[in-house]
Amino acid sequence: MKGLSLTQAIFISGVALLGLPGCVAVPETANRSSPIVGTWVVKDPNAPFPYHMYVFNGDGTMQQANPDAGDPHASDSDGKGIWVGAGNRIKGKWVEVVADRDTRRFSGRLEVVFDITVGDDHFTGNETVHAYDANGVLTQGPDTPGQIAGERVKLP
Repeated sequence: MKGLSLTQAIFISGVALLGLPGCVAVPETANRSSPIVGTWVVKDPNAPFPYHMYVFNGDGTMQQANPDAGDPHASDSDGKGIWVGAGNRIKGKWVEVVADRDTRRFSGRLEVVFDITVGDDHFTGNETVHAYDANGVLTQGPDTPGQIAGERVKLP
């Protein structure tokens, strides 16, 4: 089999590059101007470890993280989720997977649904937690919604 000529290689590379804008385009539903977009320190007094970091992206996705050592029985992944907003009111959901610390096996998932109101550099609201075992059976929740509060991370 014969190799490509320089002209053919440049042509194929050019065609491939034409497809890149579609790969990195932001969805039409993106909301970069929402007051929630940014990084937040969140206090959740009902969690095994009450301090979390939330990052809300302008494309309607989010991440949640807290120290893994906060729960002595289970190892939690970072949470990944989605959100929608209408003005300063934000609704969303994030999910994390859970492993048993002793067996190191998948033991379930945690789903957190939230409804918050955003001020300038803070938010307050409610969350409802649902826990599922490895077979997808509900093991906890929904309990009475718990209160959460966040403070925006800002430059000094």
